[in-house]
Amino acid sequence: MSAVKINARVIGQEILATDIYSLVLHAPEIAGQAVAGQFVSVYSGDGARLLPRPISLCGIDAEEGTIRLVYRIAGEGTREFSCLKAGEHVEVMGPLGNGFTLRDKPAILIGGGIGIPPMLQLAGEVKGEKKIVLGYRDEIFLTEEFEACGQVYLASEDGAYGVKGNVLDAIREYGIQGGVIYACGPTPMLRAIQAYAKEQGIEAQISLEEKMACGIGACLACVCRSQEQDPHSHVNNKRICKDGPVFDAGEVVL
Repeated sequence: MSAVKINARVIGQEILATDIYSLVLHAPEIAGQAVAGQFVSVYSGDGARLLPRPISLCGIDAEEGTIRLVYRIAGEGTREFSCLKAGEHVEVMGPLGNGFTLRDKPAILIGGGIGIPPMLQLAGEVKGEKKIVLGYRDEIFLTEEFEACGQVYLASEDGAYGVKGNVLDAIREYGIQGGVIYACGPTPMLRAIQAYAKEQGIEAQISLEEKMACGIGACLACVCRSQEQDPHSHVNNKRICKDGPVFDAGEVVL
């Protein structure tokens, strides 16, 4: 598997919630080899913005040769992407990073905030028993698509949707159990899941959200602390873009 840099054609784009967009690209060279949990680097058309923006893969359709990116406007780069229309082109490199490793165990899929979209592709790939737990700040998005994949439980900060609180509050409230956890979301959420998995003796795979620069592991701008020494840098860290973004929860220090 090797990343490719292509000029992808925009199939379409829609708004899912405030500042949340769903972009579908025709990128057969990427779709044909990508797996859930990987990401792509999307390049700006503005020469003043040299660094690409990493965006997780929400959907992969190898037959149609398309990838789906669901992202939040976080700055001028992603604001530029939100203006892309069908028929236009954007430069994309991928697939990048390592994805989730499927286990033959009852699964708990957990997504929080903009860490929710990459869990949708995984939800479609996990064929056995699974429970899906999604944590939102306020507005919800993608819930109907997740419901087509399995039982969904919601948590929201204000309690407007599901349990009032976070994803672990929902897990405890609904008595959700499983043999493996797959999770993506903000660091505080992942830190809590890391502790919960250790306490329960459950395997957990966590996908880290991090600002990146090169996206291919060369610049060391997106390192996280690790339990073991990295042979590349000879210190206790992992390159999130190259060694991750998915890690065994026991590998990293959050």
